[in-house]
Amino acid sequence: MLKIDTHTHIIPKKLPNWSDKFGYGDFIYLQHHKKGFAKMMRGNQFFREINENAWNPKLRIDEYAKFNTQVQVVCTIPVMFSYWAKPLDCLDLSQFLNDDLAELIEKHPKHYLGLATLPMQDTELAIQELERCKKIGLQGIQIGSNINDLNLNEERFYPIFEACEKLGMAIMVHPWNMMGQKYMQRYWLPWLVGMPAETTRAICSMIFSGIFDKLPKLRVMFSHAGGSFLATLGRIEHGFNCRPDLVAIDNPVNPRNYLGKFWVDSITHDPIMLEYVLKMVGSDKVVLGSDYPFPLGDLEIGRFIEDMNLDASVKEDIFYKAPLEWLGVDKNRFE
Repeated sequence: MLKIDTHTHIIPKKLPNWSDKFGYGDFIYLQHHKKGFAKMMRGNQFFREINENAWNPKLRIDEYAKFNTQVQVVCTIPVMFSYWAKPLDCLDLSQFLNDDLAELIEKHPKHYLGLATLPMQDTELAIQELERCKKIGLQGIQIGSNINDLNLNEERFYPIFEACEKLGMAIMVHPWNMMGQKYMQRYWLPWLVGMPAETTRAICSMIFSGIFDKLPKLRVMFSHAGGSFLATLGRIEHGFNCRPDLVAIDNPVNPRNYLGKFWVDSITHDPIMLEYVLKMVGSDKVVLGSDYPFPLGDLEIGRFIEDMNLDASVKEDIFYKAPLEWLGVDKNRFE
């Protein structure tokens, strides 16, 4: 069976020193301090150590073969978004990363699909780069759950979503810049608590602003199984019903009605939770995801799904049918 991992991250082996180039900021660069490993540095501060599988496409293909997975959808590591930078500088950085993805896909067309990053802090530049990325063969974009603390319902982002619908470009929303992270550094809480909340923030912002009604052909996937949205939908719906004066101010439609209007990935780490997700949104809206190559991801690439007692048709949906529909790609591309 064809398997498409819709949520993986990659970075070029060599990055420009953008801090030197632009003369400001703590842009990410790599220190290749030992064979097969590199330190991601944010200015002079250590951010994370990464393995060679974060940049080596052939190694990644070999590792995925162990789990009978042929295709990886690649996008940058969210810390590379750099939405805080000057717009033209972020455009420069984004173009470098997007060109690297396009080159990777050109070399390995049966193994990789790509999601671009955009200078979301500038609507005009973001659309300009979106249009270019469509021409160079990328399938969509990855964006953050907020843009410099602005929610995705802000009017300035609507033209970008409108352009995505027009161009047929898919969107993956990834949590980043987690709310409250300054006050919960202990216990890795930004990643364990903040990330699910961030994704829920993004989903609610898009639902309550009516984006899915205004742009019915927009194809959006929310990572990490939609964060905590599906698990807290009862509370969200109750809030919508009991305080419409606060919640339903831009959209009178019950949030539960949007189940099945967007996709989520399968990264639950929990078969029981995945069964709940499937029940809530349907298997045609759940896509295989791993967050490879990072340790908080599902680095066995859906093995727990293989082991679940699911109908073959449900597994087909998760592993390739739903991913192909979300991305707008034909299965024949990989045959």
